[in-house]
Amino acid sequence: MKIIPIKEGNFIADQSKNFKILEGNPHSKGIKMSIQAFLIITENDYILLDTGLGWKNNEGELIINEVLEKENVQNTQITKVLLSHLHKDHINGTLVRTDSGFESNFPNAKIYIQKRELDFAFESRGNPSFDFEILEALIQQPNIVWMNDDQGKINNEIYYEVVGGHTPFLQVFKIVENNEIAFYGADNLPQESYLKYHVAYKSDFDGKKAMQLRIKWQKEAIENNWKILLYHDLEKSILRL
Repeated sequence: MKIIPIKEGNFIADQSKNFKILEGNPHSKGIKMSIQAFLIITENDYILLDTGLGWKNNEGELIINEVLEKENVQNTQITKVLLSHLHKDHINGTLVRTDSGFESNFPNAKIYIQKRELDFAFESRGNPSFDFEILEALIQQPNIVWMNDDQGKINNEIYYEVVGGHTPFLQVFKIVENNEIAFYGADNLPQESYLKYHVAYKSDFDGKKAMQLRIKWQKEAIENNWKILLYHDLEKSILRL
């Protein structure tokens, strides 16, 4: 198993979920966070865990594609895109805008979406955490795999569970290969500091549940030597306890 963090940068997000690059805006008010998806390469798959904000470099290229190219990976090689939830900073890199509309950035990949999370998103019209233009284009793609179960296996390597917390139907993933376990808790466990302070965050749909999950996962991570993937940590990408 090879794990490649795909960092778009460190950002600051205001209450309206407008994102600015932290560098150059150090005094702006908001929450500081990185945005970094993860590519996991196994013997059978090239797996993307979320796809970032869709931020572009100075040449107008998606940074997620730029990082992949530096790792000698083409976006056409991605076989699975696993979406934890549908906030814009986790899905907007899934599509690319063209003159004729939006197209899949990963044309050969199956895109796994939790159906109940989609229903929640469309019940939340006006919530700035969602980019409804992207979301509506995303669900028109021909390669969507709709997920409805509370937990299960996508294949012999990929496990998922709908746990809620940050959003009502957020799902987490474990990738298991050759006794290695990569765990992705998405925004229930986005930064290392979330394990140091047992806090129920008001920004979560159910902050108490997210806190309880972190306590449980911390114990399991120590016992099973998990590699914890941190989507929003400013400094770290992979944590081992």
